[in-house]
Amino acid sequence: MADLEEALRLIAANPSRAFFHGPRDAALVASAERAFGDNLPPTYREFVTKLGAGNFGGFEVYGVTDEKFEDSTIPNGVWVTLNQRREIGLPAKLVIVGNDGTGDYYCVEMRGGGESPVTVYQPGWPLDQQQWEQVAQDFGAFLLDGVRDEL
Repeated sequence: MADLEEALRLIAANPSRAFFHGPRDAALVASAERAFGDNLPPTYREFVTKLGAGNFGGFEVYGVTDEKFEDSTIPNGVWVTLNQRREIGLPAKLVIVGNDGTGDYYCVEMRGGGESPVTVYQPGWPLDQQQWEQVAQDFGAFLLDGVRDEL
């Protein structure tokens, strides 16, 4: 949680670079978790509760924007995740939190509310051929890395 707290501190200290939807209420976050079928990892849940979704400079993070889970756009991470589950077979345990600019997705895994690393999912590759590159130990570290890169 320390990485997430540091990322949130840096974001707050640089408001001209921060473009986020803002705090999301507990009922909306719980609704997103029901749509996913599991609880979000703690650091990601804290992020969507405090900032929702948005970007810091050119670093875009998907999250919870509103209740339009079936008809929305990026950065609504609920919409893009559910859409990609239907269209490309994204595994149900994954939640998309961003993209790498080449068509691959950054994802966290839902583990009953436990933390999980951020990995890269490659659409079009069979699950047994995914490389599952880990880019951060958890969402907080992922956010902090992205914020520091922008600074």
